[in-house]
Amino acid sequence: MTGLTQVPYLLRAARGEALDRPPVWMMRQAGRYMKVYRELRDRYPSFRERSENVDLAVEISLQPFRAFEPDGVILFSDILTPLPGIGIPFDIVESRGPVIDPPIRNLEQINQLHPLEPETSLPFIREILQTLRREVGNRATVLGFVGAPWTLAAYAIEGKSSKDYTLIKGMAFSQPEMLHQFLAKLADAIAIYVRYQIDSGAQVVQMFDSWAGQLSPQDYDTFALPYQQRVVKQVKATHPDTPLILYINGSAGILERMGQSGVDIVSVDWTVDMAEARRRLGATIGVQGNVDPCALFGSKEFIRDRILDTIRKAGGHRHILNLGHGILPNTPEENAAYFFEVGKQADQLLAVHA
Repeated sequence: MTGLTQVPYLLRAARGEALDRPPVWMMRQAGRYMKVYRELRDRYPSFRERSENVDLAVEISLQPFRAFEPDGVILFSDILTPLPGIGIPFDIVESRGPVIDPPIRNLEQINQLHPLEPETSLPFIREILQTLRREVGNRATVLGFVGAPWTLAAYAIEGKSSKDYTLIKGMAFSQPEMLHQFLAKLADAIAIYVRYQIDSGAQVVQMFDSWAGQLSPQDYDTFALPYQQRVVKQVKATHPDTPLILYINGSAGILERMGQSGVDIVSVDWTVDMAEARRRLGATIGVQGNVDPCALFGSKEFIRDRILDTIRKAGGHRHILNLGHGILPNTPEENAAYFFEVGKQADQLLAVHA
């Protein structure tokens, strides 16, 4: 590609270019709050089918793009998708979430895991990303995403979603060597998976360490951060120019540590003031976020004011406008539309509401 006009807007911001307004997309922008998604889900009730069938996953990924024209189109998938490729089967049960049976609980299971070969186990990911690149062209940046080692390990060890994380923390505090072996294998598999997504067409990749916010800072330094760094280091060795984003829910206490992961952009949840996040992370790291998803249940004036406040506090550079978490399933669709509308007119609105 030649010329700035041929580089998608979000990618330009992620690379550090100064722009008139921040690019805008939403975590979970393809999903249950959209009527067209709910209708498709009713016809295809299996999440695995929706995310691993190329035509369905492309259609779902493009639904918000057609409706709202966000600056980013993210692959419709799940962070657990690569696990069967290393020997950990899973299912996603509607209203219950992910189920891994049997869960990973002993060294023998860990030793039986094998390296990820995405061309064999994940060919649909390549097709989905290649198709999305063709469909959106330069009108949006295509984002891939993966789970981080700690969070994938938590799902695999707990066997399902958890509120207290006693099983993985119990392993961390009583059998740390075994957990470190597991985390290392996951990190190497995730690095392969990130590179595969980039080679397949992803222009930016976001890593979700959703459950790392449940760790104390000292345990984050031991069990999460080194394995985030292990993924980032391997990816940057082969794809140094692809921006990487890290998101952790409930990350107020570990924000500076997120910046040590090696990623280009830290996605900030709504429990941190964006101006404070900027100060704590420093000028060299981009920020994403961080409007409270519940703000989209407010009036249009409230939504507008919250968005503009976030943009002001982000400082006008290396900022990607997003929510501080995924959009909630019962969010009014017209309010989601307004979020994108305000984001894309932010330069004019900031001038009016200075």
